[in-house]
Amino acid sequence: MRDFHLPGRSAVYAENGLCATSHPLAAKVAIQMLEAGGNAVDAAIAGAVLLGLAEPQMTGIGGDMFALVQMPDGSVKALNGSGRAPAGLSADTLRAEGLSAMPDRGAASVTLPGAVVGFCRLSKDLGRLGIATSLAPAIHYARAGIPVAPRVALDWGSDAGRLSETAAKTYLTGGEAPSAGTIFRAPKLANVLTHIATEGRAGFYEGEVAEDMVQSLQALGGTHTLEDFASVTADYVEPISGQYGNYQLVEHPPNGQGAAAILLARILAEFDIASLDPLGAERAHLEAEATKLAYGARDQIIADAAHVTELERMLDGSLAQELAAQIRRDAVLPTPVRAGGMPHKDTIYITVVDKDRMAVSLIYSIFASFGSGLASEKFGVLFHNRGAGFCLTPGHPNEAGPGKRPLHTIIPGLLRQDGALTHAFGVMGGPYQPTGHARFLSNTADFGMDPQAAIDAPRSFAWGGQLQVERGYSEATRQSLADLGHVVIVPDKPIGGAQAIRIDAERGILIGGSDPRKDGCALGY
Repeated sequence: MRDFHLPGRSAVYAENGLCATSHPLAAKVAIQMLEAGGNAVDAAIAGAVLLGLAEPQMTGIGGDMFALVQMPDGSVKALNGSGRAPAGLSADTLRAEGLSAMPDRGAASVTLPGAVVGFCRLSKDLGRLGIATSLAPAIHYARAGIPVAPRVALDWGSDAGRLSETAAKTYLTGGEAPSAGTIFRAPKLANVLTHIATEGRAGFYEGEVAEDMVQSLQALGGTHTLEDFASVTADYVEPISGQYGNYQLVEHPPNGQGAAAILLARILAEFDIASLDPLGAERAHLEAEATKLAYGARDQIIADAAHVTELERMLDGSLAQELAAQIRRDAVLPTPVRAGGMPHKDTIYITVVDKDRMAVSLIYSIFASFGSGLASEKFGVLFHNRGAGFCLTPGHPNEAGPGKRPLHTIIPGLLRQDGALTHAFGVMGGPYQPTGHARFLSNTADFGMDPQAAIDAPRSFAWGGQLQVERGYSEATRQSLADLGHVVIVPDKPIGGAQAIRIDAERGILIGGSDPRKDGCALGY
């Protein structure tokens, strides 16, 4: 239990339903969906789409989504709502233009947006109220407006320079990023959402909205066509999993990086993490070294599912044992050369569990802050830059190519014990996410933390030759890490964000936590 003398948050307890996400209004809307008779899918869609307005620098309908859904009967469905490259994308053409890596701006970085078809398919297959009902709150708030929250204002201001002149018309006010408390309205996006509510996926991928997106992208040099948009699908895939102690970590398969989280957890399982100080240097060091090794494997292996050949090796424990043997407790491994695409930190995550114990773990992103920085001319749809997740290395599994899905950083998670769901959770923060999954899992399994405590705990992250260490660690811990050879820095912004719901079946309750690094909360009823 936390020290009530000190600032902090208590975990949220509820019986009938609970939502945890990064903006209070989205959590409220999700709970209202449950109270109106909807299920966890209806609620998660309502909250997620609203987050595209409450946190437009993080996500939006021009992006991608992934979902893990545990059904009341215990089965798990995984939906891949990530878009593919347009048929006209050519790595040879990009290399001929002098590029050695994918651009993070411009039309070449824009893959087809998969989130909308993902939401429509989830709603049709697993929801109860229909897509129009789930979109109604977002349509209302797009017109009425949402006050900009403090953390959102910070991110909006620091990244507004990515916005093109066209995008700035929708996402800036008088050429400036809105400050906290400013009412942000997006009536053009309300019109797009109304098309989707009345026409389903066709309202976005066909007709005047699709024509606006295609014409805008082609004017910017893109190869995108109406045929590309009309062919976008969301696909059910088989979840993957790995064991850590008595917990099973359930993830999405490639093109997501869930296998990297499983590999990282399996590497850490070779050490007795539970015997260490949870805030000490030794645990942070082992996690940093395991991260380098797991991410090095990720960048060589993970790509579009049709191009992955070594997935089983990442999951079966053999690679984890080989990599763990390379870790030294008294020295620092070099940073691996990355073959994948660019990093990012901008994502939203939402989890909802309903009274029937359907659980949704859903993540939704436009990749970099404000995505590509480009928006469609008529409707202001902000395009993601997920194509920057490709590489241009000839013959690499993740080499950019027509119709391929790029390596994807966003990963929803579930934890199970003895076949029963115990946690629906997710971690935001782009490349940090596999490390964040392993950290949340370890905080839960090794140190018995409740969801809020597991989220609150300080974070560290080995990335780009540095070890980012949040201020929640002691100066002594930072010095010990530096003495080992880590290049220790305190990041300007906190590392990622997270939400989680624990299902306490024995007592018949739900326990939720939401990251204080963001503006959101957990709410239940």
